[in-house]
Parts: sequence; structure tokens; C-alpha cells
Amino acid sequence: MTQSMRIMTESPLNAETEAARLRSWITPNAVFFDRNQGKIPEAPVDLNDWRLIVDGEVKNPLKLDMDRIQRLPKAIVANTLECSGNSRSLLEKKASGNPWTIGGVGNAVWGGVWLRDLLNDAGLADRAAHVAFEGMDTPLGKAQIKFVRSIPIAKAMSSTLLAYEMNGDPLPLKHGYPLRALALGWTGANCVKWLSRITVIEKPFEGFFMDQVYRVFQKGQQPATGEVVTAIPLKSIITRPLTGERMAKGSIVVLGAAYAGEGHVDQVEVSVDGGGTWQAAEFIGPDEPFAWRQWQYVWHADRADEYTIKSRATDGQGRQQPQTAPWNFLGYGNNGIDEHAVTVTVE
Repeated sequence: MTQSMRIMTESPLNAETEAARLRSWITPNAVFFDRNQGKIPEAPVDLNDWRLIVDGEVKNPLKLDMDRIQRLPKAIVANTLECSGNSRSLLEKKASGNPWTIGGVGNAVWGGVWLRDLLNDAGLADRAAHVAFEGMDTPLGKAQIKFVRSIPIAKAMSSTLLAYEMNGDPLPLKHGYPLRALALGWTGANCVKWLSRITVIEKPFEGFFMDQVYRVFQKGQQPATGEVVTAIPLKSIITRPLTGERMAKGSIVVLGAAYAGEGHVDQVEVSVDGGGTWQAAEFIGPDEPFAWRQWQYVWHADRADEYTIKSRATDGQGRQQPQTAPWNFLGYGNNGIDEHAVTVTVE
């Protein structure tokens, strides 16, 4: 398996990126986190055989090959993608699911076409209200449940990309070749890979991956009554130093990233005294819609001791990252300041 990945399950493949590979604005394709519900195709589909179907509540159903898709106006967009359960294992109370730390996230520059261009060509019917995505991956388990997700038509028409490139290369097989839906600023659960069919529907799609998971609910609550996981919440992470590191006194550069899904990160602050006092961090690198912002803080550590470092982000509407994340049964959306703190020793 690729270097710099922590594998949690082999089948389906679920692996997170090591923190050291999250210190750049772009996350390389080879170490971009893997999150799967089904089996990754063993080989790339032959584009001579592949077609994308657009049907349902449309006036003119479409059947498109890749050549026709790539002749449409191209869009290039930076987008930070995060697993819905990223940082789940950092919650004080255990939650069900893969034990992600901070590595179920990455930022890439995606090339493709806007979904709205295809939907406009197909012509939306009056009852069109949601868009369902279906991929070519093979379901695992006895139930053989296909991974199908839907998003509201407003998101589909405003900021959803159909990506065929990732960081300047054709979309890698494990990340959805030949085409992936990207609901920009939303969690990976809304970004179906190996796309083969787009169906416009009147109501949200009903099925296991819409009604039993990717919803925020409590123990004993019916999952289908919980809120659907959509946009990535405001969050900051520390990528250097890491918990347990020992460092010499003097200037220590603290590195991290902050992201807000559809929002914009306006400020990051750092505390080296467990949250007693806060100092502004400096942003480094690009600032693009839907993409994370890398930041740094130079800490002058002149006393040997054990320290707890925390970071907190503030978005463009003045909302601040919460001190602790609200718990839910599947551990979705952990963006707590306390949960992402690191403890280090200065000698």
C-alpha cells in the first residue's frame, strides 16, 4: 500500500493520510485519504464502453461519453474533501465507525464540468427537486446494497462539479475514475465515485446510505429522523508538532490547516497554555473558495515543560469553532477545539 497512509480496513479500503502529508496546500493523489463502502474496481473502465446516463425528472434524457463531456466548458476548482467521520476517534466518548484521527481530509485541485451544464442540457422537469448519484463500484456484504446518495437540486445547480481530473492528472482509479461527483464544501459522503448514472428525482433518495447512516442521531434514536450530513463544519487542525513530540527550547513553528466547507476561514488563533490565552496565527499559501487555508504560528518556548497546544478558527460570519464537539452515535462532524489539541514536551 502507498506510503504515508494508515490503513483501518482493507475491504473496503479505508485509510487516512499521515499528518506530515497535510502540511501542504495540495494533498498528493497518492496519499489522499481513502473512504469506501464498496469494492474499488479492479481495473479502469474502458472509455469506449463507459457512458454517463442522466435521466429521471428531465425533459431530454442524456447518454454521454467522455469525449462529449470533455468538450463542455471546463471548470478548475480547489476543494477540501473530508470524510464525515474524520476525527471520530478523538471524541472523549467512543462512537461507532472507522477510528479516524485528523487524516480523513485532503485538498486537491479538481478539473471537470459543472453539473448544472448537464442538467440544463437535459432540461429540468417541474417536479425536479433532488439529484441522485450512482457509481459503478461493487457492493460488499450479503445485502449487496448499492451506494446511492442524493443532494438537493439547489446544491446541484450552484456548486457541484463532475470531476475527471485531480491535481492535474486524470482522476485516479481509487478516487473515482473516470468521473466523480463533487458537492463542493460538503463531506465525501455526498461525492459519489465511479459515476455512471445521475437521476433527477422529486424527493430525496430513499435507501440505506441516505436513511441509516450519514445522519446525525443519538443512541436509541431512529437514524432516519436525524439530520442529513451535508456541509463540512468549521474546523482547524494542528499538523506540527504532534502529540507526544519532544522539542528543544527556542522558536517552534506550529503548523496547521483550517477549513469551513462552503464558508470562509477569516482567522485562526493558537493557544500554547491550554486555552488560557490566544494569539493570531499567520495564513500561508492560497486562499480559495471551498479550500482549506494553511497557517503557522511561531512559538517562542523559553521554558522546559509539558504544553497543550490548541487552535481555533473563526469564519467570515463571526462564528467560532466550538470548544468541544457535540457527540452523536456515529461521531460525525467532530470539529472541537479540545479534541484537536496536542500535548508536547519542551526540554
